[in-house]
Amino acid sequence: MRAVPPATGDAEPRTEEIAPVDEPAEREFPTILEQMGGIEGMVVSTIPVAVFVVVNIVASLQPALIASLATGVAVAIYRIVRRQPLQPAIGGLFAVGVAAFIAYKTGEARGFYLPGLITSAALGLAFLVSVIVRWPLAGVVWHGIKGEGQSWRENPRMLRAYMWASVGWTIVFALRLVVQGFLYNADAETLLGIARLAMGYPLFGLALLGTVVAVNRANRTPHPTAPTQ
Repeated sequence: MRAVPPATGDAEPRTEEIAPVDEPAEREFPTILEQMGGIEGMVVSTIPVAVFVVVNIVASLQPALIASLATGVAVAIYRIVRRQPLQPAIGGLFAVGVAAFIAYKTGEARGFYLPGLITSAALGLAFLVSVIVRWPLAGVVWHGIKGEGQSWRENPRMLRAYMWASVGWTIVFALRLVVQGFLYNADAETLLGIARLAMGYPLFGLALLGTVVAVNRANRTPHPTAPTQ
């Protein structure tokens, strides 16, 4: 603010407001859900697996492989046409291709689900180790995507929240591995396919919701070292 010389007869100088300089807008980053194509993208990506399960039941392995691959290509084209994120579309098609290749080479329908089992084992182990070494993977990934660095670890409440969130993710992947691994060893391919669908995005959604709730609660609590007003 700056003083303006008083006009004749004015008792006091008037003040004039100076408009603040606009600060650059904060950079916006897509959320994990947006990077996966949103709810629609998540649902659509399960279609090739569902097609494989159904066709394998009513027909046989070879038609199921062809149908799932064709569906995977159709889903990828659909997501590209809709201008949804390209990475999930290509990644989903690649995953279906690898699963179909393994099932074809082994001659067993359960081979289609082997990559998912391996992925669950690897991710579950990674989250467990991250909790043990106190570098919870939930926080590392979340802040890495947003480009915020890893300074959140200096906040004990944030660290604790991400520790619990990472424990939740560990449990999700462990459940997938135990249940689906049992069905895989039992060669219960139909039940294995159903379990793959039922324990996919529903459990993912629960783990993601738990992460959001834990972090929001930590964010609402002031940092213990922050000065009080």
